[in-house]
Amino acid sequence: PEVINGRTLKATVVDLSPWVEYEFRVVASNSVGIGEPSRPSALLKTKAAVPVVAPTNISGGGGTRSELVITWEPVPEEVQNGEGFGYIIVFRPLGSTRWTKAVVASVEASKYVYRNESITPLSPFEVKVGVYNNEGEGTLSSISVVYSGEDEPQIAPAGISALSISAAEVEVSWQPIAWNRHTGRVLGYEVRW
Repeated sequence: PEVINGRTLKATVVDLSPWVEYEFRVVASNSVGIGEPSRPSALLKTKAAVPVVAPTNISGGGGTRSELVITWEPVPEEVQNGEGFGYIIVFRPLGSTRWTKAVVASVEASKYVYRNESITPLSPFEVKVGVYNNEGEGTLSSISVVYSGEDEPQIAPAGISALSISAAEVEVSWQPIAWNRHTGRVLGYEVRW
């Protein structure tokens, strides 16, 4: 801390965080050394301000057909800067110029699900997540690309063959389904007989 002239009886403390409780102590010093600190002052909360820290780890994906699932890491309380804290989500289909905006009025929120029947499976969206409180809207994150939910595979495996191995075993094989926006990611196959 800055050393203050011995005749000065007050000081302005700067660079404190908004909407945080602080207590203060004063210590006297001279050429011999530093004395004992004073008792702590009463707790004093700084005034609220517009939040300036945007959420991090913007991600998402998954969900079901016609859903866009957006996730983020919640902003810690010490940088929310005031009451009435929440999240602003803005998104648009990749290549579009028009943003859609949604508000999540919850401090603990870390997920938003947008449902719309016109969303095609595995469509890329540009997404930004921001913050607000009673003082106003704050910072938005940088753009992340998130894909809408998948649909069930629309194509059946091809090239199916079966080979008898023994009296009780048959080996079944097939060609894999190539990944594309219409098939989605194939996580497994089911063999029926």
